Amino acid sequence: MTMSSKPAPRPEVVYTVSRLNRETRFLLNDCFGSIWIEGEISNLSTPSSGHIYFSLKDTEAQIRCAMFRAQSRSLDFKPENGDHVLIKAQVSLYEPRGDFQLIVEYMEETGDGLLLRAFEALKQRLAAEGLFDAQHKKPIPSLPQCVGVITSPTGAAVHDVLTVLRRRYPSVPVIIFPVKVQGAEAKFEVVKALAAADRLQMCDVLILARGGGSLEDLWAFNEEIVARAIFECKTPVATGIGHEIDTTIADFVADLRAPTPSAAAEAVTPDCAALLARFERIEQQLCLRMKAGLERDRNTLRVLGKRLQQEHPSKRLQTQSQRLDLLDLQLKRVTRNSLSNLDVRLRTQFAALSRHRPQQRLQMLEERRCQIYQRLCLAIQRALEKQDQHVSGLAEHLHAVSPLATLTRGYAVAYKQDTGEILRSYRDIQPGESMETRLADGILISRIEEARKS
Repeated sequence: MTMSSKPAPRPEVVYTVSRLNRETRFLLNDCFGSIWIEGEISNLSTPSSGHIYFSLKDTEAQIRCAMFRAQSRSLDFKPENGDHVLIKAQVSLYEPRGDFQLIVEYMEETGDGLLLRAFEALKQRLAAEGLFDAQHKKPIPSLPQCVGVITSPTGAAVHDVLTVLRRRYPSVPVIIFPVKVQGAEAKFEVVKALAAADRLQMCDVLILARGGGSLEDLWAFNEEIVARAIFECKTPVATGIGHEIDTTIADFVADLRAPTPSAAAEAVTPDCAALLARFERIEQQLCLRMKAGLERDRNTLRVLGKRLQQEHPSKRLQTQSQRLDLLDLQLKRVTRNSLSNLDVRLRTQFAALSRHRPQQRLQMLEERRCQIYQRLCLAIQRALEKQDQHVSGLAEHLHAVSPLATLTRGYAVAYKQDTGEILRSYRDIQPGESMETRLADGILISRIEEARKS
């Protein structure tokens, strides 16, 4: 039996694809708003436009993300594939393709990436201040009388350190300063333990130890207050933190850095077995040298005994007595010769002194002074006469060219009375003004009635 199919009734509303995508985008924006989401970056793309496109994923899913240039400029790090980040974003839909995506407004690093950047920044700053310089490193004592261990009392590190100390140097006292080595309070407990151990002054060296772990687990030893506490500690500090590949800020500041807690215990203590072997070698060398020295002294004693028998003290006294008499004669002879030479020199010096008596020299100098004085007086008199003649000649010449000499020959000089200006032309004065006429023996004052050209 054949059944006929009827056409479906036509719906009242038919969506276009673009309308569906647009309304879906509006619905997502209204439903979620701005949300915070954490994940790992993959498929990162940074075109020349300055926008950043990537996928944010976890172990089970991923979502496309877009961060536009205006927001990406505020980033303080360069995103890379594999970075673990925390973002603030708008849930949206890319309408042309219908892709579900996040529009990123803010992004920051989380996990090890953020910690590594903080680690490098603090490392560079403390290095610039000189906290890592070798000149500040204190020497580790070769034979410590007491060792302090700053670590967790329940961790594997304290067991490893104590095992090594008992094996290598069992006689050394050990003081445990229990602290937390992980968590928010760890850095404060480590700083207090360092200060307490340094204040007690009972330990010759301190071991700051912790077992292995992630960068976040070891972060207490990358704190600035821990680094400065190690730097200010007067007691030498050796670090044994994590495994060989782990490095912390505390390692750079410490006076000695060991790759592990066990290695730190080995570095600050001598090997007891090696010390005993060394002491045995030194004992053997000392015994051999003592035997050789005693044998040498015995031989010397025998030689001296033979010499004493050959040279009796009385013979030496006689020889020394003869030598004393000879030296006495030599001394007397030398003394007489010296006195004779001194007498001759004294007579010679007295004769020379007589020839150079000060009175004769003073008399000669006085005569010379009188002669020089007479010559000086004569020279001064001649110079004065010459200057008088020169001045008289200059006076005669000055008188010859003086205006006063011209006036004596009948000439006169006219001046304006009010200004004292010399009149050189009839135009220089006006009728009614006064003038002075200087003659050889006086001055005439007159008023101008008329001034005209001659």
